[in-house]
Amino acid sequence: MIVGIDHIEIIVRDVKAHVEFYQKMGFKLLTWTEHHGGSAELQLPGENQPIIEIHELLAEENPGINHMSFKVRDIEETHKDLVSKGIGFYKDVHASPSTGRKNALFRDPDGWRLQLSDEKRGTPQVVAD
Repeated sequence: MIVGIDHIEIIVRDVKAHVEFYQKMGFKLLTWTEHHGGSAELQLPGENQPIIEIHELLAEENPGINHMSFKVRDIEETHKDLVSKGIGFYKDVHASPSTGRKNALFRDPDGWRLQLSDEKRGTPQVVAD
């Protein structure tokens, strides 16, 4: 069952500039990771806020929204349910090497990238400003 938006990944030319921009808007920096050559995760204060993941533009990408991820309680069961309803996945349930969380990747009818993400997150690493 999908229970919310987990994160939205944005591809940018300058991660640091975007982190500073979102911090001015009240977002809290949760962590820096090596994902996609260097990325940051930010979140607004409060319960159940989605995470904005910002990563550096790579050669084969364009700036903009990379994908939207839906938070699920049981990724295996949700994946199975969606497949039974005819939704195809281009990458079935797997562990992400950079986060250890389980994800599954699919596309909407227009080809936009979507993702299921297990709601079980590790403790975010707090990064000093």
